[in-house]
This record gives sequence, C-alpha cells and structure tokens, in this order.
Amino acid sequence: MATRKNTNDDPLAPVTIAVGQEDLLLDRAVQQVVAAARAADADTDVRDLAPDQLQPGTLAELTSPSLFAERKVVVVRNAQDLSADTVKDVKAYLAVPVEEITLVLLHAGGAKGKGLLDAARKAGAREVACPRTTKPAERLTFVRSEFRTLGRSATPEACQALVDAIGSDLRELASAVSQLVADVDGTIDEAVVGRYYTGRAEASSFTVADRAVEGRAAEALEALRWSLSTGVAPVLITSALAQGVRAIGKLSSARGGRPADLARELGMPPWKIDRVRQQMRGWTPDGLALALRAVAEADAGVKGGGDDPEYALEKAVVAVARAARLRR
Repeated sequence: MATRKNTNDDPLAPVTIAVGQEDLLLDRAVQQVVAAARAADADTDVRDLAPDQLQPGTLAELTSPSLFAERKVVVVRNAQDLSADTVKDVKAYLAVPVEEITLVLLHAGGAKGKGLLDAARKAGAREVACPRTTKPAERLTFVRSEFRTLGRSATPEACQALVDAIGSDLRELASAVSQLVADVDGTIDEAVVGRYYTGRAEASSFTVADRAVEGRAAEALEALRWSLSTGVAPVLITSALAQGVRAIGKLSSARGGRPADLARELGMPPWKIDRVRQQMRGWTPDGLALALRAVAEADAGVKGGGDDPEYALEKAVVAVARAARLRR
C-alpha cells in the first residue's frame, strides 16, 4: 500500500499530495480520501480533474462557499502539468484552504512542477508516497502486504510464485490476491497459486493468454470458456492478454543475451524469458499492433463499453491468435 512521508495521517487533511508514478497507489490514495469524506458526509461532492480542466479561476469557483455548506473533494491529476497561471491559483489556495474541502494533488515527482510540490510541502500538506516498483523484492513486499491487509495468511513460497507468474503490474497482482482470498479458505500456499495461475485444468487467465499468443486459437477459446465458467473475472483475462502481447513486444525489441541479463533489463523472471522466446515465433510488428488494438478494445468492452464482455473476449482471443500467425 502507499506509505506516508509525514506525520499527518488524516485523510481529511485540507490538502493531500500523492507523489509518484504507480497508478494503483495513486488511485488508492484518492479512494482513501473520498471514502473518508463520504464517511463524514454521504453527500460529499467529488470533482476529479485533468490538468487541462483546471484553468485559471476554476479552483476558486470549485472552492467557493456553498449555500448548503457541503463537503467537497477536489482531485487534480498530473499536477506537474498545470499551467503557470493555474499553479499560482493553487499556491494561493494552499495558504488559505477552505474548511470542508479536501484538495488532492497527484504529482509524478521529479523536476517538472517541483515548485508546486515544494509549496504544498511547505504548507504542511499530507503526503502519500506512490513510487513505481522496479525491483522483484518490492513486488514481493507488496503482495505480502495485500494478503495482510485482507486479513489472510499466505506462505512465502506462495507470494513468490504469484510474483513470478504475474510479473510487475501491481494492479494485476492486487487483483490476483483478491481472487485467491475470495476463492480459497485457509492459508494460501504455493500449490494453490499453481492451480490458479499455472495449472491446465483450471484454465487460468494466463493459460488463455499463453495459447492466444502462441497462435492456438481453438485451445485459447476452450481455455477462455472454461475460465469464465469457473468465475475468473473478465478484466483479469484482458490483463493477461495485454501482458502476454507486451512481453513479446519487449523481448522482440531487446538486444540478444542470456535470460538472466534480459530478465534484469525487462523486469521479467528468467523462466519467462525462455517461454516468451518460444511464443514470439511468427510475430511481426504489424501483428503486435493488431493484437494490442484488439486487447484494448476488449478491455473497454469488459469495463462497461460493450454489451457482451464474453463476446468481446472471444473476439480479442481470436484476433491475438491470428496476429501471432501472420508470418506463418
């Protein structure tokens, strides 16, 4: 979970700055503030804004006193990209924040927009660190923390197996932990993780993705239907498809080398380098582009953009399998 850098741990502090580039942690920082505000006032008004939506004068309008004195949360994403005039407005607001309003600034960190970040810190803003995880040990710590947060016990071997199977995406790791906790009673061990994420009988989301990127459309569709029938969330399947296609793209553009060296360069376990090398035969740049577009369309479909998530997944699986065979 996101960690705080100062002693002000009140989500309803007048100003919160979430600093970093890990999307899952940034979203959770926002969710924590919104949940606390709605616990205090169920009618809390939440405004979630991109930089181009916060023009000079907009913040003053959003934070002006309300006739009904309602609580409000104003979220500003990518605050490092705000215009100079808008930054002046935000800095002025930091000096005199409005009661019953919580301002949340999401900032990537780094040199761009550092003046705003420094001003928020100087004003005593609550800070939430959301650093991108780059090391396997950090991802392992994250998985252990997820299990603890959900009140469940998992063996060290199970946590490691989950990281090895899923990779570096924290959102996918969090989804996998949630699925295991929901489906499995008692302590979660390595055998359980193996059944869900590497076993053929359970036809996990990663089995679907593996068969699709190998160009084996019939087997991928069989695995997809079995996976859905056993309750695997469609969003996990699109995530696995995206991860499989991206892994092929990364490895195809990497310099040759030993699996251990490539693993460090690409952020994959060595065993996965060997697997992806086998899977990437037949792939072309055009095929990669087609597959990524198909997976993006399926992802939108399963997240509410379409009427039939299962059909969206079937289309994506067939499209990825065809893309894998363009050179054959």
